[in-house]
Amino acid sequence: MRGWSDVQGVNRTVLVVAIIVVLVLGMGSAVAGTYNRLVTLQTAVDAQWGQVMVVLQRRNDLIPNLVETVKGFATQERAVIGEVTEARAKLAGAQTTEQQVAASNQLDSALARLLVIVENYPNIKSDANFRQLMDGLAGTENRIAVERGRYNDNVRAYNQALLTFPNNIVARIFGFQPRSYYQATPGSETPPQVNFGG
Repeated sequence: MRGWSDVQGVNRTVLVVAIIVVLVLGMGSAVAGTYNRLVTLQTAVDAQWGQVMVVLQRRNDLIPNLVETVKGFATQERAVIGEVTEARAKLAGAQTTEQQVAASNQLDSALARLLVIVENYPNIKSDANFRQLMDGLAGTENRIAVERGRYNDNVRAYNQALLTFPNNIVARIFGFQPRSYYQATPGSETPPQVNFGG
């Protein structure tokens, strides 16, 4: 027959084991919850980047028609038309997010120079095909701006989650990396210059 002190010793052991099990399960649950939240935020960034690529592709699809329309009117501006075509091809061939951002920024710049040319040819602006293409392009540019903003919002939320405690510990353990914001090309705030003399 066991004594009273033996029963108390067994109860204490069971209590200590139960407390340890509860703590381990609680910590495991917290780590799993944090991991799942980081995965959700990372997936939101990827999904939003996919949406940016959808609208960039829409713009890419409009550009050949726009270029052909301008070509018919402005044959001497082949260099700018070539830049637009080259930038479009780079965007289509870009593999990484960084390459896609760089190609998109190059295309933004080339399109801006093309639009400066259009300003110098009033008969282009009066062409119905050109007006329709420009309306489509303007709408697409607005969509691109909105989707880029949403992408940056998702990147901010994800990067912020990576930096907060205890998320930063879980992020380090599982290899989550911060994402880059979609940024404008340096100098994009300056209007493009087209020199018709050279």
